[in-house]
Amino acid sequence: MYNNNTTRIFVFAFLLILIWKPSTSKNHIFLEAESFEDRGGWVIDQQSMDQMGSPYLLAHGMGVPVEDAKTQVHISEKGKYRIWVRTRDWTALWRVSEFPGEFQVLIDNKPVKTIFGTKGAEWHWQNGGTIQLKEGKVEIALHDMTGFNGRCDAIILTKDLRFTPPVEYDALAQFRRDNSGFPKETIDAGEFDLVVVGGGMAGICTAVTAARLGCKVALIQNRPVLGGNNSSEVRVGLSGLIFQDPYPKLGKLVDETGSVGHWTLWEAKRNPESERSKRILEIIKNNPEKKIHNAGPKSNYGDDKKLKIVSGEKNIELFLNTHVFAAQESDNRIISVKAKDIITGKELLFKGQLFADCTGDGNLGYLAGADYRIGRESSKKTGESSAPNDGDNLIMGTSVQWYAEELDSVSSFPECPWAVQFTEETCQYLTHGDWNWETGFFWDQVEDIEHIRDYGLRAVYGNWSFLKNKSKNKEKYQNYKLKWVAYIGGKRESRRLLGDVILKEQDLIQRTVYPDASFTTTWTIDLHYPLTLEGFTEEPFLSEAKHIEIEPYAVPYRCLYSRNIENLFMAGRNISVTHVALGTVRVMRTTGMMGEVVGMAAAICVQEDCSPREVYQKKLNLLKSHLVNGVPQNN
Repeated sequence: MYNNNTTRIFVFAFLLILIWKPSTSKNHIFLEAESFEDRGGWVIDQQSMDQMGSPYLLAHGMGVPVEDAKTQVHISEKGKYRIWVRTRDWTALWRVSEFPGEFQVLIDNKPVKTIFGTKGAEWHWQNGGTIQLKEGKVEIALHDMTGFNGRCDAIILTKDLRFTPPVEYDALAQFRRDNSGFPKETIDAGEFDLVVVGGGMAGICTAVTAARLGCKVALIQNRPVLGGNNSSEVRVGLSGLIFQDPYPKLGKLVDETGSVGHWTLWEAKRNPESERSKRILEIIKNNPEKKIHNAGPKSNYGDDKKLKIVSGEKNIELFLNTHVFAAQESDNRIISVKAKDIITGKELLFKGQLFADCTGDGNLGYLAGADYRIGRESSKKTGESSAPNDGDNLIMGTSVQWYAEELDSVSSFPECPWAVQFTEETCQYLTHGDWNWETGFFWDQVEDIEHIRDYGLRAVYGNWSFLKNKSKNKEKYQNYKLKWVAYIGGKRESRRLLGDVILKEQDLIQRTVYPDASFTTTWTIDLHYPLTLEGFTEEPFLSEAKHIEIEPYAVPYRCLYSRNIENLFMAGRNISVTHVALGTVRVMRTTGMMGEVVGMAAAICVQEDCSPREVYQKKLNLLKSHLVNGVPQNN
């Protein structure tokens, strides 16, 4: 299933976990929670690591305490130690009196007296008091007490009872480096024709297309699965049409890679006699659950299929669980990027001739100094971000989707006084929370993502608790149990990197013709706004969509590379468009086609020794010939 490169990377990561041991300096023992040998039922959350300094473990049990995370540490000197735990009370921002994120630290199955996750709205070191430790191996465990998203970043055991861990970002980062237990050297991950950062549909299609056209490609994804919003972690179905004029072979790779679902079925029914449509209709017939577009069963989103396709490409080296956090730039070109393994903390260096930002958030472009915008267009200097929390600069939010399943017996759910509170007038009588469970309209979708996601969780849990325990129809829900709630937010809008053309609403409506027309967008201009519920006093948690109909429109290639970083492509929802134009191009069959175009252009850059801009200026006919032929099949 895996090619040699992928196998080498997985083995390398596995060996790092085996050889990893916490730092045991003279006075301190430092434990990164995400590097525990056995994470039990806890999951790794890296969404806000650039803001709070690290990935962390999250007890995402949907109201049922998760299994303990465990690791072992060698104590070289017995005696009294102070324990510090980096954590936070994740609901303190809303000034509630309960602590849903409570957890304990167990030392050889004996709990430390302090309950963690009960103090402080911000990430901080909570003092756990002093404990006696014996010499030799000791098991450290995280014991979840609630199932409601307790979180732990790291643990320090220190014999220096007066020591206080650093809090300030840079000082804490240095402390991690000094106490991680790993060699200080950065690993050279190699030199590539194209380094693709982000493994959603756009990133997959960029990497595979370039690889099939002869490029040596690194694909870097900061999650354990590929697919982004179309993965089992977020569970958003693919929308938009492929195989459109003027290049009806664009979309072949999207079709090969993407999941089958509601919109694929709709497309197949329009042309039921084609072989592709017959295949889709047969799949849906045998798997009716695949008609569920969003928030469906895990199998609907094809994680294994995506991994198999990427792993089958001899020219791709895949780096999962790897987060890019720095870029070296010189003379308006990216020279290399640094990334961190989110499990082991190991740092890797990737050198490249070309780079593609497929992160959705425009993370790579931001790190490299690319011009970008956030939110609606404003009077500010072009390239500056607008303030997303300005009431006049409303942006589309992040979805926290969920669904429940019906059991044969009664299933209870706890009261949640710390969650959003509902009444008969404001509650949502549902067993399935779709795309419109969306929040964060007034927040920065990058800097504030932990807050945005957490508010979405408070809304889901509060509504479900009301339905189960207080609603007039609670008998209807007594046999239902939460099956899945997303803890990775499904984003729509954040940074948009600026290219030589910024696609705008007028282009779409007036059907402006560009000479470098490439992929075709077919979705409506679909903009989301907060839905106001009468009598509801907290910030919105639901959205409504307003659509502007368009005819299929071919988007210029010049939206797919940076205007000021000469070797930077972009594909996905972070391409060069206005806030309004984003409403049509952001759906994932469309972003997958962007990736196909970028992969073709990258291959031309490598083969013809030219820049992304020069593909337009000097090699446009060659790009068009690739667009006519579509992505080659894997040999």
